[in-house]
Amino acid sequence: MRVVCSVILVFEVIVIGLFIPVAISLEGMDPALAGGLWGGMAAAALVLSGLQRYRWAHYAAWALQAALLFTSFLVSGALLVAVVFVSLWVTGVIMGRRTDEMKAAHRARAEAEDAREDADPVASAPSRQTR
Repeated sequence: MRVVCSVILVFEVIVIGLFIPVAISLEGMDPALAGGLWGGMAAAALVLSGLQRYRWAHYAAWALQAALLFTSFLVSGALLVAVVFVSLWVTGVIMGRRTDEMKAAHRARAEAEDAREDADPVASAPSRQTR
């Protein structure tokens, strides 16, 4: 799950960075305000993408998704992009958790087979040949 979330955050860095020139040219926003707001969010997304192995960073990225959604009302057309990326984030979390659960089940099954083979090497000899 963490890898998928990191990738989504890296793509968000690019998209959030592109909000800045759009806000300045189309909405007439002050460049310092636009750069500070979305530049800070892009920097936070980049840092959080590298820190996804920590639980707190994952929750901070959820807060970043909310901030992206709320600030997208300031730029016309940005709401659609924000909804797409928040949807990608939610889908990535759901699918990532399912993948992690499947990996854990597979790992547990493999460890159980190894334990069975260690306990009775003669009985498990034919099963080794079929692999």
